[in-house]
Amino acid sequence: MLPAVVKLSCGITYPLSRGMAGLQRTTIAAVGRKLAHHQTGIQAGHPSWWPRGLPWPCRPAAREAPRGRGERRPSLQEEEVALVQQGQEALKTALAILEDQSGWKTEISEENGLIVYSKVLPGAKRVFRLEAELDASPEELHDILFVKVEDMSSWNPSIGRIKILRQINAETMVTHEVSAETAGNLIGQRDFLSVRHCSREDSRICLAGAATQLESLPPQNGFVRAEDGPTCIILEAADSGRDRSRITWLLNMDVKGWLPKSIVNQALPRAQVDFTRYLRQRLAEASGVTAPRQERRRSVNVELGDEWHFGTAGRIGAAL
Repeated sequence: MLPAVVKLSCGITYPLSRGMAGLQRTTIAAVGRKLAHHQTGIQAGHPSWWPRGLPWPCRPAAREAPRGRGERRPSLQEEEVALVQQGQEALKTALAILEDQSGWKTEISEENGLIVYSKVLPGAKRVFRLEAELDASPEELHDILFVKVEDMSSWNPSIGRIKILRQINAETMVTHEVSAETAGNLIGQRDFLSVRHCSREDSRICLAGAATQLESLPPQNGFVRAEDGPTCIILEAADSGRDRSRITWLLNMDVKGWLPKSIVNQALPRAQVDFTRYLRQRLAEASGVTAPRQERRRSVNVELGDEWHFGTAGRIGAAL
């Protein structure tokens, strides 16, 4: 009823109001404000029944977006898209390295079937490939190594902490990892800022990683920022058993700092073996089986001491 009355009233007064100021316009504005109070659903423009040509007297102000929100959102989306692409590219590059069977030589071979190979890439960079079988399904290993990555420090003493800084989607995240602090550490702690990406291809699960950068987390004082990648772990069901997996792990890392390459290249494959041993213990404890605790291996470089082998190098298990 009220809209009809207002329409009639305004239709009568409209010809006069064009040449008048004061009471008529004040009255129309007052009625308009009253009407706007009842027509709460109108956000912009004017109702269809309002006389054409007469300005809507109570046009609500445009709702303003929160400060900075409209400006940051496109930038955030672009950054997230770039991180996803970086993870996908890391996986593609890492798989290409693994699929090239030429140039690999054996570094370590153990009785339980674990083997570590090495290969020199163009540019004289050495990468390492570990192959082993574990008593867990690929899904279980995916849960431990990717979904619950922040819990890794609870079963791997070489890792101080891992924190997910940004969960972009179910397949991609950005993490910050810090190596465990050890007494008498001569080389200092390392930290890693990495993008992690998961992909399922046929019957295998691939976990890839690479170093990345965030303006919100520049290199920290007191840490040497090492770099991963591209690196990946491939999880496949093993032929030897239903609840067993075959793991293929490409390690590609630059620990930075002053350490000679010869020492790093000796320590990294040993650290891969140690990480796999910690993972076996984690799986055994979860299944209620007591895994035999092996005595720690001596460092490959006596001058640097165990803090190198079991500190920074041991942390590489978090570098997926």
